[in-house]
Amino acid sequence: MEQEMAYDALGNSHPITDYKDDYDGEKFGFWVFLLTEMMMFGVLFLLFAINFYRHSEIFALSSGSLNVWLGGTNTVILLLSTYTMGLASLKMRQGKVRVSAYFVGVTLLMAIIFLGIKALEWSVDIGHGIYPSSKILDAKDHGEILFFGLYFVMTGLHGLHVIFGIALMTWVLLLIRSGGIRPEHNIALKNVTLYWDFVHLIWIILFPLFYMIGV
Repeated sequence: MEQEMAYDALGNSHPITDYKDDYDGEKFGFWVFLLTEMMMFGVLFLLFAINFYRHSEIFALSSGSLNVWLGGTNTVILLLSTYTMGLASLKMRQGKVRVSAYFVGVTLLMAIIFLGIKALEWSVDIGHGIYPSSKILDAKDHGEILFFGLYFVMTGLHGLHVIFGIALMTWVLLLIRSGGIRPEHNIALKNVTLYWDFVHLIWIILFPLFYMIGV
C-alpha cells in the first residue's frame, strides 16, 4: 500500500502521518505538559523561598522534627526507580519486550513502596496533631504553621504525581501486553519514562528543602 501524500502551496509533497504514529507531535505535546507542571511547582518553590527568607530559624527548627531517615529512604527508592524506568525504555528500543515489561513492573513496585513510606510518615505527623488547621499546629509560631502547611501541600501534590505515575505505568504494562507498545512504536513508554524522571527531579528538590535545612 502506497504512502498517502499531501501537497503544500508550492507543490511539494509530504507524507501524511496518522496521529497514532506522530512521534514528534506526541513528544512535543508531552514537553508542553511538563512545562506547565514545572511552572506550577516553580510557584510553590518560590513561595517556600520567600517564607524561608522571612522565617529562617523557625523553618530550620521545624525541619528538624521531620524523619530524615524515611525521607532519605524514599529518595534512594526514587533514584533506583528512575534507573529501572530508564532501563525499561532502553530494553524496549533493543527489542527486549519482556525485559522492558519487567523493569516497568519493578519501577511500579518501588513507586508503591514510596507511597507506603510517605503514608507512614504522614500518619506519624497526624498522630502528633501536626496537620493543616489542627489545634496543635495553629497554636504554634506563624513560621512553623507556614512550614508545615507548605510541607503537606508540596509533598501531597508530589504524592498525587506518584499516584498518577503508578496509573501510567499500569497502562504501559497493559499496552506492552496487548502489543500497543513495541520496539518500533514506543513513544508512550518514552513519555512515561520522561514523566517519571520529572517526578524524581521534583523530589530531589523537595527532600533538601524540607528535610535537610534543619540538620
